[in-house]
Amino acid sequence: MSLVKLLKKRNKKILFTTPSHSQKLAVFKPLKSMYKIDISETDAHDPVKALLKAQERAKKIYKTNSTSFLTNGSTSGIIASVLTCTNLGEKVMLWRNSHPCHLNAVRLAGAIPIFYDLEIDPDWGVPLETEPEMIENYLNAYDIKTLIITSPTYEGIVSDIRKIKSICEKHNVYLIVDEAHGALYPFSERLPESAVNIADFTVQSLHKTAGGLNPTALLHCMCNLRVEKALSMINTTSPSYPLLASIEENINYLNSWWGKRKLDRLLDELEILRDECGNCEFFGDDLTKILLKVPNLTGEELSEILFDEFDIEDEKTNEKSTMLLCGIGTDKKKVEKLKKALLSL
Repeated sequence: MSLVKLLKKRNKKILFTTPSHSQKLAVFKPLKSMYKIDISETDAHDPVKALLKAQERAKKIYKTNSTSFLTNGSTSGIIASVLTCTNLGEKVMLWRNSHPCHLNAVRLAGAIPIFYDLEIDPDWGVPLETEPEMIENYLNAYDIKTLIITSPTYEGIVSDIRKIKSICEKHNVYLIVDEAHGALYPFSERLPESAVNIADFTVQSLHKTAGGLNPTALLHCMCNLRVEKALSMINTTSPSYPLLASIEENINYLNSWWGKRKLDRLLDELEILRDECGNCEFFGDDLTKILLKVPNLTGEELSEILFDEFDIEDEKTNEKSTMLLCGIGTDKKKVEKLKKALLSL
């Protein structure tokens, strides 16, 4: 039985178990429907078994050795990956300005961080891709056990994961890819190639672009190591089954004809936006990250105009450029409003 079907099934047992709201006392009324399906791992329907089956189905969809559902964001996936493949005192190579969980994972493993820097594009003010040649130089100079790469970057800059993985294999180094912002990549050839079937570990945030609830995410493994022990060390023993069921349904939707058509239509709209907004400059490898500049405006000025005059809030801004994030839930109407605003500039 799937997690979704399990939560829909009415339990006739009288439960003297957690959760203590008994699926009836909805203290926070807007979430009343969630209280009704919030069950415990001790529930008579055996939700743990349903979760394992859901993860097995996900593994087949992504063609991985294992795919684990995460309800504590990509952070928990990065930490679990590092704990799985790194031992006390070993060296882990990571980007100096990466997400804080990268360094936290290294510290928790008792490993030694070796930092590398990324070039900042002077015209756009954003970090560029991780160069394979730079990685090879580091691996030649240091006895590295694990490498963590962020691809895509927050702004949608993608690195050559295949080439980097080849270099890692030559040096017997595990490769972890933080693909938090690339959860849509496995479902469209119009987007950059996903690291899911290339890296040893790939972490994706469903809530960032793929339509998931905060903070749902996935940890994919392609090597012969098992991540269950590490995940059990950092995850709660009382997971949210409504969130876990949402992950199952999220993956099923992305892999369905309806989900792929929705994504295809979004990419059509974003390509039209780029074609028709000739007054703007666009940058980056990922269509879902609208990284742009408007002549005679700084990134901060553009951000303020969009916010104050058009009620449009961007995701991230620097002095040079502005980035607006799109996801599977971004509809045509929303893109049209942005296009109208940009053309008026």
